Amino acid sequence: MDCAEKLQGLKKKLAEKEKILISFSGGVDSSLLAKVASDVLGENALCVIQDSETMPRSELENAVALATSMSINCQVAKYSILDDPDFIKNPPDRCYICKKASARMLKILAAEKGISCIADGVNLSDCGDYRPGILASDEEGIWHPFIESGISKEDIREIAKQIGLSFWNKPSSACLASRIPYGDEIIGDNLTMVEKAEDHLKGLGIRQVRVRVHGRVARIEVLEEDMDKVLRFKDKISKELKDAGFKYVALDLQGFRSGSMNEVL
Repeated sequence: MDCAEKLQGLKKKLAEKEKILISFSGGVDSSLLAKVASDVLGENALCVIQDSETMPRSELENAVALATSMSINCQVAKYSILDDPDFIKNPPDRCYICKKASARMLKILAAEKGISCIADGVNLSDCGDYRPGILASDEEGIWHPFIESGISKEDIREIAKQIGLSFWNKPSSACLASRIPYGDEIIGDNLTMVEKAEDHLKGLGIRQVRVRVHGRVARIEVLEEDMDKVLRFKDKISKELKDAGFKYVALDLQGFRSGSMNEVL
């Protein structure tokens, strides 16, 4: 089945829902789902941006701007995940705890709007990595229309490109908590350090970056083609990251890889 056929299948499944609430982050996955659902259902597709301490401010601003540009029905729902002591402890099932909390919030919003179906942008490519958050979503009855339609991450990018969406090649993103090793307490300060550090690196034109926190050490992950740029600006980067609160700054020679914090599990 090609991407055009998969897109038609997705539209058919969305049309059957009549009303839907979509967990929308501004990433390529949820953005494509939001756009297609809005094209099919109009105002009956409500897209909700969940604004917590683990969402970078730049990502929040981009998500709001993208929703506006696509003319979708969207609202921001603010909540504090740092109010949850189990989340702060940062166990290996941290994502499970977070998704449980966010799903509960979405279900309250959906009930207020008379919406029975809540969907997210989880796709076939998400099923191979360690993803306790998907289990939590399944337990809370969150629908994964991409999985049901046989759509992978590669398909999502190709479909977005084919229908002329500018974000088709947007780099993948993840919540700020994913930069903290399991077992290290998550607090506002270390999340802020990560956000400032990554914003600086992105300001240098490095699109795909993670700054992992190991105590006071910043471990920078970038794509191989960006390593020369990091080394070229090493003095500036070191100063900025130390100003953000780190004591030491290191470049990971293995480069960027999604879910690298799971390598020790």
